[in-house]
Amino acid sequence: MDAPDVGLTIRGGTKLYPGTVALNNVDFDLHMGAVNVLVGENGAGKSTMMKIVAGVEPLTEGRMELFGKPVDFRDKNEAARNGIGIVFQELNLFPNMSVAENIFVGREITRHGVDIDLDAQRAATRKVLERLEHGGIDPDTPVGDLRIGQQQIIEIAKSLIEDARILILDEPTSALSAAEVEILFRVIKDLKADGVGIVYISHRLEELVRIGDYITVLRDGAVTGARSMEGVDLGWIVQNMIGGASKDFPKTDVLEFGPEVFRVEDLVLPRMGGGFTVDHVSLSVRSGEILGVYGLMGAGRSEIFECVMAQHPLAKGRIFVEGKEIREKTVAGRIARGIALIPENRKRDGLVEILSIRENITLSSLKDFTKIFHMNLAAEIQAAKDFVKELSIKIASLENPVSSLSGGNQQKVVVSKALMTRPKVLLMDEPSRGIDIGAKAEMFRTMRKLTADGLGIVFVTSDLDEVRALSDRIAVMADGRITAEFDASDVTSEQIVAASTPGKTTEDQSNVKEPAA
Repeated sequence: MDAPDVGLTIRGGTKLYPGTVALNNVDFDLHMGAVNVLVGENGAGKSTMMKIVAGVEPLTEGRMELFGKPVDFRDKNEAARNGIGIVFQELNLFPNMSVAENIFVGREITRHGVDIDLDAQRAATRKVLERLEHGGIDPDTPVGDLRIGQQQIIEIAKSLIEDARILILDEPTSALSAAEVEILFRVIKDLKADGVGIVYISHRLEELVRIGDYITVLRDGAVTGARSMEGVDLGWIVQNMIGGASKDFPKTDVLEFGPEVFRVEDLVLPRMGGGFTVDHVSLSVRSGEILGVYGLMGAGRSEIFECVMAQHPLAKGRIFVEGKEIREKTVAGRIARGIALIPENRKRDGLVEILSIRENITLSSLKDFTKIFHMNLAAEIQAAKDFVKELSIKIASLENPVSSLSGGNQQKVVVSKALMTRPKVLLMDEPSRGIDIGAKAEMFRTMRKLTADGLGIVFVTSDLDEVRALSDRIAVMADGRITAEFDASDVTSEQIVAASTPGKTTEDQSNVKEPAA
């Protein structure tokens, strides 16, 4: 079979930022009717190159051609008019607007150019959501009321509405459940059959091998490998990404756990319209222990953390840190008692993007650098530097805005901010979302170091391999409840998936361990 036609090319592509070479003399070919996989560690230049293709950023040097004609898009709208759509890693939605309004914002359907045809927009929205197998989402629902995985589906729907000839998907599965990933892959297969050229960026390497037709690997802004996916395996990808052996999850000796440091008893969060989002959940973690919480989107995992951090006034239940019940009703009060949270959505909940990297790292710990009415700026800078070094955060300067960092490095800034509060228990909601294979290893090595120092960690993930490799115990959720709890050393992926199926109960599971006292 003949190779698909090349629809877009970049030759000698270079992009310079102050103090940074984001792209260095890059050559790139985008094949039509195929999935063009783009992979590299955080900061390698993947998102920068796709922003150039989508008209968000211009090239500093080099040229770009679309179907053989030179192009230099002035903005995203011009790129869209030329058939290029992009789903960004960071969601670009208006939370106070409805699903239909978000999908059609800037390209509203009108009646004779006079007024917006809301009924037509709702009908088109229902059609595209049914294609994405999410027809249950009401087009009039405010996007801010949706979970982050559903918001990711809305972003994908926006591009499908445009009938793009070239579709760029930047980490499209980072917030999706396993079932939603399968839906997306079916949509991608249909788009390929229609001749659409797809660029697929992901840190989930198994996905790339499964779905890709062509692969381009970037490292430090340069292409280190480009070829057909035929014969490509994970070892080849990792070798070209990091120039060495795989940076796998850290393997350490199991340490003896200390006393209980955190416990939740009978936590309840009522659901609007009846029932419970969190349904009488109890869990605990000991000093030096990592408890992994696995479940599908909507299982109630994130809501547990939100309740613990006093974000839901209607939540009920008892929370203990080191055996003492917490009665503080504010986020600051919970932090002061030794609880820290790494939120799922770092952009919305974890960072202040107009502030510098230094200011974001120290934001929750300013009292440590304050003497009466004055800040000890030298101490603050040194503390921020220490965390930048410990977590290997790639920065040009501490004073650069945090928005200048890649997604993975932004995530590590959020982790640094939490760790600087010296918590007794660390709650981590999808800590590896948008993090590359090397950054994952660094972060999880840090997690193990923290537990060795006596910290207790509870983390939520939708990655089966991750929850099995990193957890000492695994709690599985479905329908707002803990349906099973396993010892991570002898559980299979099949058991975890079975326990996470809505409608199952704890009694349905085998090899279930009793919760730790």
